[in-house]
Amino acid sequence: MPRKTVHLAVYDSYADWETGHTTAYLARNGFTVRTVGLTAGPVTTLGGLRIQPDLALADVRPEDSALLILTGADLWDSGDELAPFARTARTFLDAGVPVAAICGATAGLAREGLLDDRAHTSAVSFYLAATGYAGGARYVEADAVTDGDLITAGPTEPVAFAREVFARLGVYEGRKLDAWYRLFHDSDASAYEVLAG
Repeated sequence: MPRKTVHLAVYDSYADWETGHTTAYLARNGFTVRTVGLTAGPVTTLGGLRIQPDLALADVRPEDSALLILTGADLWDSGDELAPFARTARTFLDAGVPVAAICGATAGLAREGLLDDRAHTSAVSFYLAATGYAGGARYVEADAVTDGDLITAGPTEPVAFAREVFARLGVYEGRKLDAWYRLFHDSDASAYEVLAG
């Protein structure tokens, strides 16, 4: 039976709007979303929401997960506090478990060397270049990019990010995936008919 638990990293200054579409529609399609903090202590998002993590990062194992999601946060660019999440992403990828990173989390993965040999995107190429990473030649100007088990997106693309996650996990496929994206990205009301069918 496939693993149906998705782990969502949460930390102070977590950009709470970046994963709303992703987590809501994973939950609506049979996945359990569990929040993961550096510790089990509460965190406060950029939007001022207080979140009590379900578990601490040390207790997360790739074999218990279908996906690790890393979101943007001010902390990705202000020190090494979130580096343990990037190291965990390496463990997941090494185990063949997908990782999805959006916004500032892409910089954390760049610092960890996880973007050096994979196609990826972010906010802009020079944002990642400032990390000193060696993957600049693999940067793609796109809303979101999937390379094997790694999904990346820029901060303005939460819907494209969700689309890539759904495709990778088989939540929606083909016409249904396209319709979901058109509905939420383009406000295309005709997509309802496909999704309802």
